[in-house]
Amino acid sequence: MQVTETLAEGLKRELTITIPATDLSTKLDDKLSSLKSQVRLPGFRPGKVPVSHLKKVYGKQAMAEVINDTLNESTNAAIADRKEKPASEPKFTLPEDEKKAEDIIAGKEDLEIAVAYEIIPDFEVKDFSGIEIERPVVDVTDEMLDERLKQIASSNVTYSAVKRKAKNDDQVTFDFLGKVDGEAFDGGAAEGFKLVLGSGQFIPGFEEQMVGLKAGDEKTLDVTFPEEYGAENLAGKAATFDVKVHEVGAPDEAVIDEAFATNLGLESLDKLKEAVKSQLENEYGQKTRMKVKRQLLDALDEAYDFELPPSLVDQEFEGVWKQVTDDLERAGRSFEDEDTTEDKAKEEYRVLAERRVRLGLLLAEVGGQNDVQVTNEELQRAVIARAQQFQGQEREVIEFFQKNPQQLAGIRAPIFEDKVIDFILELAKVTDKSVDPADLEDDDEHDHDHDH
Repeated sequence: MQVTETLAEGLKRELTITIPATDLSTKLDDKLSSLKSQVRLPGFRPGKVPVSHLKKVYGKQAMAEVINDTLNESTNAAIADRKEKPASEPKFTLPEDEKKAEDIIAGKEDLEIAVAYEIIPDFEVKDFSGIEIERPVVDVTDEMLDERLKQIASSNVTYSAVKRKAKNDDQVTFDFLGKVDGEAFDGGAAEGFKLVLGSGQFIPGFEEQMVGLKAGDEKTLDVTFPEEYGAENLAGKAATFDVKVHEVGAPDEAVIDEAFATNLGLESLDKLKEAVKSQLENEYGQKTRMKVKRQLLDALDEAYDFELPPSLVDQEFEGVWKQVTDDLERAGRSFEDEDTTEDKAKEEYRVLAERRVRLGLLLAEVGGQNDVQVTNEELQRAVIARAQQFQGQEREVIEFFQKNPQQLAGIRAPIFEDKVIDFILELAKVTDKSVDPADLEDDDEHDHDHDH
């Protein structure tokens, strides 16, 4: 095998790899010999088919397989010998001349492969001890705990029947029958339905007309379905609903006591408070983590500036740009609505793509140098967590990841990133600062916490 460098420009590399025809012929003979025991041909005993005869029958197909194998083997070997790390899959160019291609397959001419690829740049990983991080920490107080308990109580309201007219926040139990142009429509009827007035559960105008009704009342409501209503046959249509009220229930006063805790499935009020406090600490801990990660990635982005493989930046930009344009389309908005232009937005997101690629390469290098590994147990937990998001399809999701290593790599990447970040944080100077919960809220920052 002979390797000639034809381009070395920045991170771009092009090689010409020449494989002698004799090497290809030897590999072809080896492949055909391995087929002898498998091939069944009329007139020959199993395993006794001469290689020369196999070459006549299977030669072209076998040589095509040899060339395909040689492409990968020779390219990987050439790049390894050069001690280079490709940024993406190398691109091959084979001879286009039909006569030459036939001669190569026939083993009469050397195989010449043109290989183009980009390399990962060399850069020095600096000392992380000089990075200073201020970690915002929220101490959960009794007042925060009481407020969360009140929120839980408000979402678990019970109702008691009252003999009066319904008002907002009451729960009304009623039957209804919906009609468009006097005809009932599918999904427009129910019996014993419970609705909290003012909750916005029904289409505009419905709940407002229920206010003032009491048990035993019957009424026909006039409403119009919104233009953007999910069912096309109803969108924008005028409709009537015949309703009959069975009961009006007033919300009971929330009392946070032992009975309230046991109704929620907890052993006692103290156990409920422990669970809620743990939940709050976890919520604030996740927000703290995001803030710390943002600070660290900003510091790393500031500290490193090296040439980036154009193909990786283009690939990252295309992914980001598709998400941006899809979001705008779904929202029915334009770049002008966002006080920008398409060209300015492209510049901005190109910078974001470069940041993500730069930080991705840096974190990969740090992880590689320090043997940061994602264990099988960690990967399995992540796959199971993803599968649990698809109730009833858990098994199919798990099997999908088992059969698709590339998709599994997408699960592994954020785990690896977080472990590398934890490694760096152990070396950086991190100081805690007590803050109010409001200080942990996002402040109109770009979504680049997950930077690659």
